[in-house]
Amino acid sequence: MPGYSAKVDPDKTAKAYGYELHCSPKDSRNIAYAIRGMNVEKAKKFLEDIIEKKRPLPTVFHKRKRAHQKGIGPGSYPQKAAKYILKILKNAENNAEYKGFDVENMRIIHVSAYQGRKISGIMPRAYGRATDKNETTTNIEIILEEAE
Repeated sequence: MPGYSAKVDPDKTAKAYGYELHCSPKDSRNIAYAIRGMNVEKAKKFLEDIIEKKRPLPTVFHKRKRAHQKGIGPGSYPQKAAKYILKILKNAENNAEYKGFDVENMRIIHVSAYQGRKISGIMPRAYGRATDKNETTTNIEIILEEAE
């Protein structure tokens, strides 16, 4: 399992890592860009709104041929990636509570989403042929810090 890409003081921060999650790396990267620097409660509300399709996620990376949403431009509702990131965020929040930090006052200082390993698969085709059907996975890391 790889380590975290950011070096931080373990006495002031709480971390969580999602390894080889079955969601889109592109959508995860857009969500990570959106929630970086947010308060934990605000980020949780943002992700829950995406899951319930109340609020679209503005697309910053890979926005070609992406439909425009009201008021934000290109965007979408990546529910699967939002569910995974919400789960990791709650895990980081619980880690902060265990360390004795004030959970209400935590904010996201580092969030990173990148491609994990590919799970190879094969799809049978006509005339006895076969095509690769590989599934990409995503690694997500979140680091929280207490705001002054």
